[in-house]
Amino acid sequence: MRPLLVTACCLSALLVACDGDRRVRITSTSSDSQAKGVLKVVQALQCPETMGALTRKGSAQADGTVCVYTGPRGAEVSLHLVTLDDTTADEALKRFETQLLTAMPHTAAQMADGQAEAHAEAARAEADAARAEADAAQTAANAAADSARAAADAAPTGDRATVTAPGMSVDAQHDRARVRLPGIRIDTDGDKASVNIGGLQINADDNRANLNVSTNEETVSIQAHDDAAQIRTRAPGEATRQTFLLTDNLPSQAGWRLVGYEARGPRGGPVVVATVRAKDRNSDGVFDDAKDLVTLNVGE
Repeated sequence: MRPLLVTACCLSALLVACDGDRRVRITSTSSDSQAKGVLKVVQALQCPETMGALTRKGSAQADGTVCVYTGPRGAEVSLHLVTLDDTTADEALKRFETQLLTAMPHTAAQMADGQAEAHAEAARAEADAARAEADAAQTAANAAADSARAAADAAPTGDRATVTAPGMSVDAQHDRARVRLPGIRIDTDGDKASVNIGGLQINADDNRANLNVSTNEETVSIQAHDDAAQIRTRAPGEATRQTFLLTDNLPSQAGWRLVGYEARGPRGGPVVVATVRAKDRNSDGVFDDAKDLVTLNVGE
């Protein structure tokens, strides 16, 4: 049952592949509006002299809309108050993301290639599905003969296993497996695996994996490749509650191993954004301190 072992490995990889020095710790704020309350409308930033391991550089800049902090091992945190006069929160945050990606260009390119490959794979899957549907009539006409040949071919090899029960089916042959259980779908083909458990979707291919989890409180998306990972979280609703992280065990030329932002704000803004650059992919607690700055200003 090698295909099922491959699936188990794919699931385990998302949990332990970044162990030790390669670990990515993801901390996300629950975004239930009833639990967290209404986010505040901010006119000027509160910028304490220190926040955890962070120390403010100078005083607030640009009429209280920007504060700059330093952290352990040269980490940099910038706190911004962003108005949304002629733009959306997503558009404003995209600009911050673009700036952050320039600090880790190799990792950013690696993630972009992975996204392009995923889109291409999805297009190929749709094309395969269309061809399968077009051939359905011919397949049905030859079903009896095909079944007989399949049985004859499978019998001597002993490599095929089929199990069926109420609400359950397992069909495995060589490196391919198809598992259906209540609320669970698993498909493997060699080193590729697709797992769907409720709202959790995992797609893995050799050393690349994508994870998407959606609940009524938050959507989390993780794209992992080798020693790098890109993480996004987003809360539903009209308010802005978003996190972006890009990490890599291989540092950029400037030594950065983690960049990202924490952003929160009420509908229509302003939005408080804390951007982070760190030379340790665990961020030395800097990202948590940056989130505390955002919470101090706008709430959770």
